[in-house]
Amino acid sequence: MPEVTLTESPPRPELLRQLSARLGELIPGGRVLAERILGAESPIDLVVLEPTGRVALVMVGADGEDLELVGRGLAQRAWVQARLGDWLQLAPHLGVRPEAGVKVWVICPGIRPEAVAAAAQLGPDAFGMAVYRCVHNGSSVETLVEAISGGPPPRATPPPPTTAHAIEAPAFRTSLTDADLGLTTEEISEFE
Repeated sequence: MPEVTLTESPPRPELLRQLSARLGELIPGGRVLAERILGAESPIDLVVLEPTGRVALVMVGADGEDLELVGRGLAQRAWVQARLGDWLQLAPHLGVRPEAGVKVWVICPGIRPEAVAAAAQLGPDAFGMAVYRCVHNGSSVETLVEAISGGPPPRATPPPPTTAHAIEAPAFRTSLTDADLGLTTEEISEFE
């Protein structure tokens, strides 16, 4: 079995190709609509359409460019949002839904807490952050990607089953209980 080691990123076109192949890990069901398009004065690496019709912009940077990409991503998001109606007219068959909005993904080898905090101010529907790592695996270099914020929501786990005798009436926000309200057993059972 070959040894896996961290390595330098491949040339940018190859890095973008590898990240494009891994986008399903960040944007399940997404499909790439465009690569390296000129946006608001700078290029957008990938434009992806999510199954919901929302447009996702992917911006890939080098180490230390995370905070700069959050700022550029904000500008690109506004630029694209203003043009979604035009995109819909030009290509109605693509499935772009302007009301679904635009999300930006910033992908760098390292994401600093300051960049995460800045992106978090806009919320997980507006910004996602991910790190990429390049590994030498035998004779090839493979790029791995992992969301650190704004990724798909975790799967909900159902609450553990409870028995009737273990259920306690929850307190109201005022901290009043059923006993404080003078509810009878029959009245309480109506709410269970």
